[in-house]
Amino acid sequence: MCQAQRVFGRRLCTIGDTTGARRRSSSLWTDWASAPAAPSPHDKLIPRRRHMLRSFRIGSAVRSTTPGRSADRIYSSFTEKLANPAHRLQSYVSSSHDPYLNLSIEDHILHNTPADSTVLFLYVNRPCVVIGRNQNPWTEVNLAILNAARGTHSPKDSEPPGIGSMDLVRRRSGGGAVFHDEGNLNWSIKCPRGDFTRDKHAEMVVRALRKMGIERARVNTRHDIVLDQGHERHVSDAQDTHQTPYTVPEGELPRPLKVSGSAYKLTRQHALHHATLLLSSPNLHIIPQYLRSPAKEFIQAHGVESVSSPVANIGLDVQPFQQHLQAEFATMYAELGTPSIVETVGDDYLNMPEIRKGYDELQTEDWIWSQTPAFSLTLDSKDDIGIQMKVHHGAIKSLDFENLDLRDETRTALRTALVGLKLHEIRNWASFLQCRMPSWDKSLVPVAQRLDQLLPVPELPKR
Repeated sequence: MCQAQRVFGRRLCTIGDTTGARRRSSSLWTDWASAPAAPSPHDKLIPRRRHMLRSFRIGSAVRSTTPGRSADRIYSSFTEKLANPAHRLQSYVSSSHDPYLNLSIEDHILHNTPADSTVLFLYVNRPCVVIGRNQNPWTEVNLAILNAARGTHSPKDSEPPGIGSMDLVRRRSGGGAVFHDEGNLNWSIKCPRGDFTRDKHAEMVVRALRKMGIERARVNTRHDIVLDQGHERHVSDAQDTHQTPYTVPEGELPRPLKVSGSAYKLTRQHALHHATLLLSSPNLHIIPQYLRSPAKEFIQAHGVESVSSPVANIGLDVQPFQQHLQAEFATMYAELGTPSIVETVGDDYLNMPEIRKGYDELQTEDWIWSQTPAFSLTLDSKDDIGIQMKVHHGAIKSLDFENLDLRDETRTALRTALVGLKLHEIRNWASFLQCRMPSWDKSLVPVAQRLDQLLPVPELPKR
C-alpha cells in the first residue's frame, strides 16, 4: 500500500501512504534537490554554496553572463532584462538557499518588470520559518526552539533530527506562517494584475504534478494544492484541476493532505503570487513543533492567523519537478512566445545595491518584530500570574495587574520599567527586571519565568 522512496536517507511517504504523512502545521514551503553547477564568473565575487540548481534550456538558449564583464554590468544587465518590454516571458531559478536574498530578488523582479510581463522564479531555502507581513510571531511560531543549536533550549524539542538555529523571516506579502527546508520548492509568479486569480497558477502546478504521475493532486476551495486520500477510484475529468478520481465530498473522511499554501501581493499594475510545494521535506514530522506557539491561547491579536491543515510530502525530487514546472509555464503562456530569458541567479546578486537594501531591511529587528499588529497578552490571577499587557507595533503600551501578591510600589516600578519598551529589547525577563527595578521583589520571579515562556525573543543566526 505504501509506495516509498529514500530521500536524504529518510523514508518519505508518497501519495499512497497516509499513515506516515499525517502531520499538522499551518502551511509549508520547502524543498531542495541539488546538482553541482559549472564554475561561473560570479564565483569570484561571493563564494557559492556547495549545492546549486542548474540553469537549463526551454526553447531558446540559456542566457549566461560573459567572462570578463564587470560585476556592475552583470547586475545592471539583470535589471535591464527584467525591464525590457520585449522580454514578456522570463524564467529564473535561484542557486542560493538564503531566504532573505531570495525574497529580495523576488521583490526586485516585482518592481522592475513591465506591467504586461510574466516571470517565473523558483527557489529553495535553508530551514527557516517565514511569517506573513501582518502576522504575530509570538502567536504563530514556537520562538524558544529557534535557538536549539545554541544551547538556549533543550535539544529534545527539535529531535529527531536537530535542525539547529533557524532564521525567522517576515515576508512582504500576506498569508500564513510556513516552514521552509531543502525538501520544499518555492514557486513565484509575477504577472499583470488583471490576469491574476488565486487559482490560475496553482492549476498550472497541478498540471505539472499530474504529468509526473501525481494524479491525486488538485486545487481545493481555499486555493491550496492538496492530495486526495479517497480509497475508491471514481470516473473523473482528467482536465479538471479541482477534482481527482479520489476526491471525496467536502467534510467527509479521509481528509485530503495539504502540500502547498500560497500568498500574494498586489500593486496597482502587478500581481505577485508565491507558494510552497512540499516535495520531499526530511523534517515533515517536526514541522508542527515550530509552528505551534505556547502563547497562542493567551494572546488576543489583530492581523492574520494561520489555518492549520494536515500535510504530506508529494514524494518527488526537486530538480526534475522544477524542469517540468518551467516547461508547463512555457506551455501555459505560449501565446507570449518562448521564454526569452531562462537564467540562474544566486548569492552574488547580493552585490546589487537595490537587492542588498531589501536584504538588509528584512533582517532588521524593527521589520521582524515591530511590524507585528497590535495584541494583548492576558494571564488571569486564578490560574496564572495575573497580568494584562497591551502591545502595539512591538512596544508595550500598557500593563495592568490582577496579581494581589505584587505590592503597589512593585507595580508602579514595573510600569515605569516596561511601558514604552520594545519587546525585542528584552532577551531575558529575569535579568532585565533585576537591572531595571529599584529593588528586587521575590514575587517577580514567577512573573519573569512566565513571560520568558510566552514572549521569548530568540537571537537569530548571524550569517
